[in-house]
Parts: sequence; C-alpha cells; structure tokens
Amino acid sequence: MPDEDEDDPSALRIEQLILGSKRQYTPFQAARAAGVSMELASRFWRAMGFADVGQARALTEADVLALRRLAGLVEAGLLSETTAVQVARSTGQTTSRLADWQIDSFLMGLTEPPEPGMTRNEVTYPLVQLLLPELEEFLVYVWRRQLAAATGRVVQAMDDEDTVARRQAIAFADLVGFTRLTRRLEDDELGELVEAFETTAADLVAANGGRLIKALGDEILYVAEDAGTAAEIGLRLIETMANDPTMPELRVGIAFGTMTTRMGDVFGNTVNLASRLTSIAPKDRVLVDGDCRAELVGSGDAPESEKETEDLSGYRYALQPLYQRPVRGLGVVEPWMLSRR
Repeated sequence: MPDEDEDDPSALRIEQLILGSKRQYTPFQAARAAGVSMELASRFWRAMGFADVGQARALTEADVLALRRLAGLVEAGLLSETTAVQVARSTGQTTSRLADWQIDSFLMGLTEPPEPGMTRNEVTYPLVQLLLPELEEFLVYVWRRQLAAATGRVVQAMDDEDTVARRQAIAFADLVGFTRLTRRLEDDELGELVEAFETTAADLVAANGGRLIKALGDEILYVAEDAGTAAEIGLRLIETMANDPTMPELRVGIAFGTMTTRMGDVFGNTVNLASRLTSIAPKDRVLVDGDCRAELVGSGDAPESEKETEDLSGYRYALQPLYQRPVRGLGVVEPWMLSRR
C-alpha cells in the first residue's frame, strides 16, 4: 500500500468510509499501540492476507483494535497463538473471496456513471455509504447462522461418538468436457456458465441437507451426514443439470468414511476416493464406493441384492455393481452405479 500522499484523494475518501478511520499508524506504531510484539503483529497481518507495507502510515485505529482483540484472546488463554493465527487466516481467506466477488459481480455494475462527465468515484462514495451498513449487518447475520449450525453439528457428534472417528459421505460433482468449453466459449460466457453451475449446485446441496465445502469452477465438493442425503443430492444435481440445455453433462462420485477437517476444507483417503470415482463415472451418472453402498443398504434405501429381493417397491435407489478396478494410490475398488428406483 503506498503512502497516503501518493494515493488518489477520492480513493482515500472511500477507503476511510469503509474502514471507519484514516491511516495514521506505521506497522510498528500499530503493534506498539496494541501492546503486541511486531513479530506477532506481522504473523496476524500476513495470515489475514495483508501485504507488507514497510514503514508507511497505512494502518488505522481498526487495525490496532483487531490486533488487541486477537492478542487478548491469546493472553486470556481462550486461544493458543497457533489457533489465533488460524482464525486470522481462515477469516482473511473467506472474506477476501467475498470482497472480490462483491466488487466484480455487482459493485462495478452499480457504479457505472449514470450521466456523461461523472466519474466512477463520484458514484461509488454515496453508493458505498448506503450499502455498507446493510451488507455489514447481513454478513454478521449469515456468519452467526453458519456458526450456530456448525456448533450444533460438533456438539451432536461429541454426544454421539468420537469426533475424530465420525464417518460422513463426501462427494464431488464435475462438469464433463469443461476444458473443451474453455476453448470454445468467450470469457463472459464461461463466467456465466460457471456462476450458474455454482449457484444451482449450492442451492441444491443446501436445500437437501448437505454442506458445500468448496466450488472450483467446473467442480463442487460437498459433504452429508449420511449416505442417503449425499445420494439424493447427487441424483438431483444430475437431473437438474440435464434439464438445462445450456449446461454440460455432470458426473458425481460419492465415498463414505472418515476425513480430516481443516479450515473449512476436508482431506483424507475418503476424499481422494470420491474424487477418483468422479473421474471414472460415466456422463450423467453417480458412482458410489462399497462403504457408501453398505450404508444405503443398512438404512433401507437400497436392497442388498436386486435379484434376490422379491418386492423392490419400498426402496429409493438401485445399485448396479461395476467391474473392480485399480485406483492409483487407493488399491482396487468396486464402484457401484446409483440410480433411482
């Protein structure tokens, strides 16, 4: 961040409106005002995704307060220093993406000068002035809602069993032929397709009881507490996309087992297996692993054997075994093709 004297005055005015105060501290002064070491302050700032600014007067009273609060949580023993840095990093990464989306997706469009001769900055200031408090309150509301839901999941898991050993369903949904599309479509068209896919997928996952972990343009990753929920989401995703002529085909892979959670993401062999199943799934099909199949059978969602079950009317899903095949890094797996009954 350059010195204040080198910046566009109108941009500084907007910055002060958003931050609530003007630049007045160098990093050293801000750390001293917050009562923390420069080393710890630098760790927090870098974790939040802020660039080094040397000794420029680039920091505000809000930066000092944030440092003081994080350090206070450590001093009080509520958080370890490592956890506090993780809090800073997860918050910074999440809000950075949110801020970029808000600027790219709607603020740039809303600040188009309505009259000749007007600059974008002249339009931006009053617009931000109106939007800022509303968006801030909405952000806090959504965060509290998500925090309540996450806390509920953890508390329930602690009551039921050891959290570390908790088994869940993990699934990937992947657009087929996306690389070819990137060569054929214009950038704007590609952006609209990705946004439509992510929006539709996120809505379906949430509405049917799953949790979206991340969206990667042509692919989403979601989890569900049970195999039946994951299966229903996978099938609905394919059915919904198949009814949209603008969308490519979709394929879904679901595995059931334990996984490691870090900073809102998931890792482990179960995640890797779901990814591999997705890569070998036929177009507009859902593949599940043996553990997921066992869960569906155990819950009564699918029969143990199609041939040996006389009455199939009470089951939600059909499962067709496919050939066993080696999967790199995971040994030999037996995929099952999932469909509605």
